[in-house]
Amino acid sequence: SSFTSHICYSVYTQAAAHSQKTQDQSRAQSLCCLKLKMNHSIFTAVLLGAVYVLAKADAHIDIEVIACQTNDTAKEDEKQLDGNEMMYVDFQKKESIITLPEFADKFGVQEGWYAQAQASHAICLSNLDVAIKSEIDPTEAIDPPESTVYAMEEVELGKNNILICFVNNFYPAPVKVTWTKNNAEVKDGVTLSRYYPNPDLTFQQFSTLSITPEEGDDYSCTVEHKGLKYPLTKIWEPEANTESDMGATVFCGIGLTLGLLGVGVGTFFLIKGNNCN
Repeated sequence: SSFTSHICYSVYTQAAAHSQKTQDQSRAQSLCCLKLKMNHSIFTAVLLGAVYVLAKADAHIDIEVIACQTNDTAKEDEKQLDGNEMMYVDFQKKESIITLPEFADKFGVQEGWYAQAQASHAICLSNLDVAIKSEIDPTEAIDPPESTVYAMEEVELGKNNILICFVNNFYPAPVKVTWTKNNAEVKDGVTLSRYYPNPDLTFQQFSTLSITPEEGDDYSCTVEHKGLKYPLTKIWEPEANTESDMGATVFCGIGLTLGLLGVGVGTFFLIKGNNCN
């Protein structure tokens, strides 16, 4: 399947005085470039728009991602500010969703946002079709993913926890993620996020697994992507402090404290003795 993503970056300034902000924005200059990646029927177009600012005011980066494939899967329409997601479009539920945290000044979903996302998606597919027909087999750029597995909370045997498999720096999207527990595939309690853009035009995505770790368990996260010759598997085993480990740690801490106290007292009396002499 062919993949295309239009990633638009804009930089704007925020100053204390409105007049200064207006002046800074009036000095801004924009630059756009189109980067094409394609191999046979696989095509990717990345549109980058950057704004140069001449100011001492703080700069902010506004990112919008619109992505599509020829088989009409892995749709994406997302907006970010300074790396934090503000909203995205759920094409299955046919609605725009605000994802700002509770403490942020939220804005309401405006009428027509989903219709606009549908129109942008149609344009994306049209541009992809035109580019596939017009390009003559340029070299495709593929970035294989990296993955890391870690627990969300401090690990305690027998206590519920969540494993996170963070997949980063891959292109194009998306990836396939599978989990195993003790070499058996697990499907219950598994989630897979949407993919998110990185500043270098690669993507990131994460999957989670609900677990109740016990001694001797092992879990694995396997990632598949067109940039990998073989699936990438990372193994995670629970490491939790037992009562004996905690006792040994406390005993060592007390011993170290007493030792340092003894050195301090001995040094004190040595100095006093030298002064008396």
